[in-house]
Amino acid sequence: MKMLLKRVEANTENILINLMEKYEYEFSQYHHWDVHENGLFGCYYEDEYREENGKYAAFLIEVDSKLAGFVMIGDGISGDRKTDYQVNELFVMHKYRRLGIGKQALFEILDAHKGTWQVNYHANNTASACFWERITDEYSKGKHEIVKSHPHEDYSFYDGSPGNVIYF
Repeated sequence: MKMLLKRVEANTENILINLMEKYEYEFSQYHHWDVHENGLFGCYYEDEYREENGKYAAFLIEVDSKLAGFVMIGDGISGDRKTDYQVNELFVMHKYRRLGIGKQALFEILDAHKGTWQVNYHANNTASACFWERITDEYSKGKHEIVKSHPHEDYSFYDGSPGNVIYF
């Protein structure tokens, strides 16, 4: 399987928005979101992720030329500890999970953007928690810090749950 990251550009923003609907649907089990009257969650794609902004980036993940997910990164200006970067969203469709695709995509992003990182994840999403704790431990060679139930409001989720944060 060949994994490829493609930076989201103006002509591929609609693809990201479509994939984000699937991500929001999956995440609604933790946030308890409802769809809008049109049957959609109404995903966002903020201007800050456009290709001309160097601090933020969105990438489509392809496997063997098929869409498999996306990853969105930004600066680490959240909470009480600043880092160079933050993984804002990572989504791999079910078909491509447990094949190393998320890890490969993330490691490629981390290698291309050297510096300090943080990731925030929902404590009730146990699959995500296992993924993030395993992957950051491997990438950082054990040089990371996990803050469970981070008290800063920037890390809280829409359902009021405090987020867990990993710094590496």
